[in-house]
Amino acid sequence: MADPILAADPLGAVARLEALRAAIARRIADCGRPPGSVELVAVTKTFTADEVWPTIANAGQTVFGENRVQEAVAKWRDLRARAAALGRTITLHLIGPLQTNKAREAVQNFDVIETVDREAIAAALASEIARSGKSPRLFIEVNTGKEPQKAGVFPEAADAFIAACRDRYGLPIEGLMCVPPVEEHASPHFALLSVIAARNGLELLSMGMSADWPLAIQLGATHIRVGSAIFGSRGR
Repeated sequence: MADPILAADPLGAVARLEALRAAIARRIADCGRPPGSVELVAVTKTFTADEVWPTIANAGQTVFGENRVQEAVAKWRDLRARAAALGRTITLHLIGPLQTNKAREAVQNFDVIETVDREAIAAALASEIARSGKSPRLFIEVNTGKEPQKAGVFPEAADAFIAACRDRYGLPIEGLMCVPPVEEHASPHFALLSVIAARNGLELLSMGMSADWPLAIQLGATHIRVGSAIFGSRGR
């Protein structure tokens, strides 16, 4: 279908996005941080291109996050083209686990990869970056809760892994990411991530989601990843 100037928004995502942006701006000010110091990554996993489109067309959102490489490739090929027709450039974050056999597609299709978490991935990314000449921004995922079912390097191994990424693989690591355990208060996890980042000279922190982004901003997040507060419950 033709892209309207204003797209139909059956999910009500545009109104929720605009309210969220205002709340984020207030929280940034309340915490004494500079305006614009926190970037909102709108998480669009499981939502279709047509469901996401109104946030681009009507609200001008350009930064998005996806969990799965394969799901993102087809969806964002279409959405990038539609956004470009409006003069908008999409920035796409990979925020889900990355398998080594998907490293090539990840480098080709994502602008930011937040889930570097083991040497096999570091090696695969380094090889593909050298081959392709493309260099997405890279974050290391830290499993601050040491949950066995989750991806991410454990906190006590983070310093050595950051050094290996930089020195052994030549990867320009820019920040850290974490997903705290659901049943625990997020504050100690965000604080721990900030400490690891500071001692390794990393300025970017991706932390905070729909339920805890205000706390993340208070504790230094530079990126927050919000999905359900914008697009509603996935239910799929």
